[in-house]
Amino acid sequence: MTTVLLIRHGRTSANTAGILAGRSEGVQLDEVGHQQVAALGERIGRVPFVALVSSPLERCRQTGEALLGAREDDLALTVEDGLTECGYGEWTGKALRDLAKEDLWKTVQTHPSHVRFPGGESLSEMSARAVQAVRRWDAAVAAEHGDHAVWALVSHGDPIKAILADALGLHLDQFQRIMVDPASLSIVRYTATRPYVVTTNSTNADLAALLSPPPKDVSRSEDAAVGGGLGAAGEDAPPADGAPVGGPAPATVAQD
Repeated sequence: MTTVLLIRHGRTSANTAGILAGRSEGVQLDEVGHQQVAALGERIGRVPFVALVSSPLERCRQTGEALLGAREDDLALTVEDGLTECGYGEWTGKALRDLAKEDLWKTVQTHPSHVRFPGGESLSEMSARAVQAVRRWDAAVAAEHGDHAVWALVSHGDPIKAILADALGLHLDQFQRIMVDPASLSIVRYTATRPYVVTTNSTNADLAALLSPPPKDVSRSEDAAVGGGLGAAGEDAPPADGAPVGGPAPATVAQD
């Protein structure tokens, strides 16, 4: 039962300017972004995760390196191409206010599974390779470090939304209901039965449970507690159970 921390990179000047940065080169964290990442580093600095995987784009690598700088171990950053931003093609670098006038914009909002960006990637392709990357890394972490290992990744708004939608069992057409802010943290626990979404879009969730040692009774059920149980800290709750933080929010293409 591995746990993965899904971290979106900190804020960039493209975010504040309302520009769809996509895979543009040279997009870096702005001053606020650095502050956000520093605060997140303090929150998760003591969480004993065993791997940190990042999108190859600079803003994510900056975020990952800053998070590692807040730690006392010798963990290294690993780049994973499967976590890169969606290939927005001809939309890359354009203002969201202008893109919102395009006929395709409405389909992006309501039926993203039908969307292929002009000269770029489809949202279905983006979702498939991001989910595949997470599942592959999660299996590798479990094989090397055991089912109670914690690991982390740094990616972008739309890939993280796609990963969360998959974990929630949602069709991709529903992923615009999920909000993923800059420098936010979402948590998913993967089990043999199903993934459990523990936290979404958090900037202040209590991470104490991740600092606790694994339960001695590893035979406890991975099933969800009928009726909700006592929560993650309750004795009758299965080890994967937890209360999600956050909820539906207005959707756009992530300003990433």
